[in-house]
Amino acid sequence: MRAIFMGTPEFAVPTLQALIDHHEVIGVVTQPDKQRGRGKKVQFPPVKEKAVEYNIPVYQPVRAKEEAFIETLRQLNPDVIVVVAYGQILPESILNIPKYGCINVHGSLLPKYRGAAPIQWAVLDGEEKTGITTMFMEKGLDTGDMLDKVEVVLDPKETAGTLHDKLMEAGADLLLETLKKLEAGTAVRIKQDDSKSCYAKMLSKEMGKIDFTKSANEIERLIRGMNPWPSAYTSMSGKTMKIWDADVVEYQGNEKPGTIVDVTKDSILVATGENALALKEIQLAGKKRMQVQAFLLGRSVEKGIVLGD
Repeated sequence: MRAIFMGTPEFAVPTLQALIDHHEVIGVVTQPDKQRGRGKKVQFPPVKEKAVEYNIPVYQPVRAKEEAFIETLRQLNPDVIVVVAYGQILPESILNIPKYGCINVHGSLLPKYRGAAPIQWAVLDGEEKTGITTMFMEKGLDTGDMLDKVEVVLDPKETAGTLHDKLMEAGADLLLETLKKLEAGTAVRIKQDDSKSCYAKMLSKEMGKIDFTKSANEIERLIRGMNPWPSAYTSMSGKTMKIWDADVVEYQGNEKPGTIVDVTKDSILVATGENALALKEIQLAGKKRMQVQAFLLGRSVEKGIVLGD
């Protein structure tokens, strides 16, 4: 197939690579370059880096609905447009261009988790499994007819980061399967049941602030779901502290949630609204992240300190 690929972050790169390996990619569309870091150095989106590697023409419209850009897509006359985490809503005028439609590779088992952060919310909500869905794109947000799915089981200590990596590889394989069916005329369209959907809203830094009145289970999922970004955090003795890893521990006490109730050689035990959290990996502001065992070698932490005060 003659394909145009639309995507931006690292998550989209394996699918682009699969498309390059098995089809004719005639153009790549991604978000504009951005200045990053203290030096304000211009950086390409990961998808652009891959396209440049293969000398594929790259298009970076500020807005996908620009008529000049849409006309460019019409002139390219693709058989299919593949979209993976592009970052903009596409107008109907684009959706109607390709012969086989616009196919989205989405990071959840639709209809659940429509929206911007399906991977993180699967961890935050304690899902046992999630996956990838390929679907026809339409005007609504992730509401189009589904084509194929693949399930991925979450490990007990799955983070948003590790799940991201599993799903981006699964998405590449699933897309090839879907395109094969489309070309052969064997693809089956499945309507979504809107009553089973929920919106996976975009994360913010503020969402990472830990509320110790919640249960240890909820907080532990927050820590994993916010890893690597925006991270779960609290404060200790007036300094911001990120928590990267913790275990749930059975505990019954009447201490104020957030109180350090015990310190062992390799963990800091914190009371919560239900049970306790054993902190295993932390990071004080301006310092490197480290295992609590190493942290305690260079710093004394007393019982009774209340995190977040």
